[in-house]
Amino acid sequence: MVMGGRCRATRGPVGGENKGEVQPRQGVCVGAGPRAASRGGAWTVQPNPLGAEPPAEAPMARPRVRLVVTADDFGYCPRRDEGIVEAFLAGAVTSVSLLVNGAAAESAAELARRHHIPTGLHANLSEGRPVGPARHSTSSLLSPEGFFLGKMGFREAVAAGDVDLPQVREELEAQLSRFRELLGSDPTHVDGHQHVHVLPGVCQVFAEALQVCGVRFTRLPLERGVGGCTWLEAPARAFACAVERDARAAVGPFSRHGLRWTDAFVGLSTCGRHMSAHRVSGALARVLEGIPTGHTLTAELMAHPGYPSVPPTGGCGEGPDAFSCSWERLHELRVLTTPTLWARLAQDGVQLCALLDLDSKRPGQGVPGEATLETFLEPSPPSP
Repeated sequence: MVMGGRCRATRGPVGGENKGEVQPRQGVCVGAGPRAASRGGAWTVQPNPLGAEPPAEAPMARPRVRLVVTADDFGYCPRRDEGIVEAFLAGAVTSVSLLVNGAAAESAAELARRHHIPTGLHANLSEGRPVGPARHSTSSLLSPEGFFLGKMGFREAVAAGDVDLPQVREELEAQLSRFRELLGSDPTHVDGHQHVHVLPGVCQVFAEALQVCGVRFTRLPLERGVGGCTWLEAPARAFACAVERDARAAVGPFSRHGLRWTDAFVGLSTCGRHMSAHRVSGALARVLEGIPTGHTLTAELMAHPGYPSVPPTGGCGEGPDAFSCSWERLHELRVLTTPTLWARLAQDGVQLCALLDLDSKRPGQGVPGEATLETFLEPSPPSP
């Protein structure tokens, strides 16, 4: 999907009668490619909505980056899902990751089927209620109230050796089974809510479970240079660097069990209020440092677009959290669906694609997650 072409889309509501509607809007999208033609008339394609004529040498040179844009937390609440589908239909998101214990998981699955959205599992071990056997018994994964231990609570329990890894396996298998019930198919990929899938010990169990069920793609949240991103608040930067360390250590288990991932990852430095065309472009520029001209990298941009949750609707059993209720969800949606970002990335030689498109890499291009791994395993500079 070469990002040099643009289209103007006019579409109707996403949710249908008595469901959350996405107001019809005209958005410029770049790189929608065949998807625009497959909407049954929902798209009106105009090669140049802004009126400028393309240059005579229209075909873009071989892309420097093939970019997957994944919207996390699909199924968290109807308003978040509304924004995610809007971004997908605008050509700004190429895949989603579904929370099967989310309050809106069933309606999200229906949206994914209706709009043919490539959907993976957002494995959740840290927020809300479980879907597996732990629901009916005491578990090392849960608080006395029956909820997961939280973003930091789960990490602390893992570090202290208090998490029973067979119980992790049971819950992952239950979430994979629930995904198949909802979608009628296997996930295109599996990643981790709040990056739990790269935690020590958990990553081994995760890799084993994915290998058994035949899922090949995951996420390696290893963002080059994130430790030097001074705009991140100190707690956010410390968390990003901890995720980076865990991801580096997870490479071994992931590789041994045949998992694949993109060559590079972006999203820890561009989350929420920190997302802008300049910062996304800058993160991809860091990815390309030291990469020979003519070599095409694969990369994933993690995003959390949507309309903010309004309590008490949403969440994974405890209501929506502050992250989901924040205006920053809408900020990400606006950045992703305005032309500025995509015009800039097109100039940088970035081409959008779906995750499964990476299987079609030509001989000699390497396998996602292997070609440039040594470059990205170098630790980020320490935080000042």
